Amino acid sequence: MEEEAEKLKELQNEVEKQMNMSPPPGNAGPVIMSLEEKMEADARSIYVGNVDYGATAEELEAHFHGCGSVNRVTILCDKYSGHPKGFAYIEFSEKESVRTSMALDESLFRGRQIKVIPKRTNRPGISTTDRGFPRARYRGRGSGYTTSRARFYSGFSSRPRGRSYRGRARATSWYSPY
Repeated sequence: MEEEAEKLKELQNEVEKQMNMSPPPGNAGPVIMSLEEKMEADARSIYVGNVDYGATAEELEAHFHGCGSVNRVTILCDKYSGHPKGFAYIEFSEKESVRTSMALDESLFRGRQIKVIPKRTNRPGISTTDRGFPRARYRGRGSGYTTSRARFYSGFSSRPRGRSYRGRARATSWYSPY
């Protein structure tokens, strides 16, 4: 038993020596880029839509290899299930590759007609879901009044919310097992 413990310690020491001697392969962690660097990288990138769910990064790289050298292929996945979302981003080395890759728009990839457009740069503070007014302000329960703006945008009416009593249901309780 002591021999096994000594062997394990020796193996662990060897692994630690190898880790200290050689740098970790690839990127060791998240790379923090400035906004200008992100915009420059996005200018060399494309969005590929309608990608088959079983597609791999190597297959996408091979499909776009004729357009120029590919730096990175990113297939986005759902964070809860881990399944692919059906679109990808491809970053090239040169900006000219983006223009040549536009020729592959509506081409067939794994039996699907893919959509290829230049990648847009996300700007901080700008949301695609922002509609110009705070929606939560008009969502009071049973307040009895709403503004015309709330009725126009969200379909709320001036009637109070809640259960309305109609017909015979007034005399019975609300519980129904079926």
